[in-house]
Amino acid sequence: QCRFIFPDNLLGISWVDSSWIPILNNGSVLDYFSERSNPFYDRTCNNEVVKMQRMTLDHLNQMVGVEYILLHAQEPILFIIRKQQRQSPTQVIPLADYYIIAGVIYQAPDLGSVINSRVLTAVHGIQSAFEEAMSYCRYHPSKGYWWHFKDQEEREKTKPKAKKKEEPSSIFQRQRVDALLLDLRQKFPPRFVQQKPGEKPVPVDQIKKEPEPAPEAVKPEEKETVKNAQQSAAAKGPPEKRMRLQ
Repeated sequence: QCRFIFPDNLLGISWVDSSWIPILNNGSVLDYFSERSNPFYDRTCNNEVVKMQRMTLDHLNQMVGVEYILLHAQEPILFIIRKQQRQSPTQVIPLADYYIIAGVIYQAPDLGSVINSRVLTAVHGIQSAFEEAMSYCRYHPSKGYWWHFKDQEEREKTKPKAKKKEEPSSIFQRQRVDALLLDLRQKFPPRFVQQKPGEKPVPVDQIKKEPEPAPEAVKPEEKETVKNAQQSAAAKGPPEKRMRLQ
């Protein structure tokens, strides 16, 4: 069974044969890897020549060309196979590595592919962040630039508004304010006065002051009557004292 993700790229291919999974071990893993349906296997390699001639894998050291060896094994879950170019019995050039996890074969990416993938992922994230930031940016010639977040407005609408408790002012604050207002009123007296609510304010200079009521004039006849009464009371003298009867 072969599953293709990217047909033109072997890094996106995985291959598995479920019938081999129960019997995978150090001795059978290369035979499993050399299945003809495996897209990672090169049929022109030295392993295929040794297999056709029914020789052991020890003869690979005496040959020159492409070969596959078991590099690491952790039965029964993990196996690593290396593809290499043999130039002499002691000199080889690694070409690719393949790892088998639970019977599924993958090609290990090279360093350039890993760096390229990480860079593309980072660039894609940065570009997405810039595009999202630009969608919230607004500009107007009179106002300039500002941010407009729709989600934040919806949250503020749905979020219940907590009523702020108003703290009353202290006596000191009220007295100080009244003293300051009185001082300002004395320094800058009002120039306009609104006599009645709803009327137009009138300058203070145009307001007519009501004349104070004059003291009532006493008639000359009443003056003479009061004077005669005072003179007669003075002529009679004090009232006589009566004798006290014992």
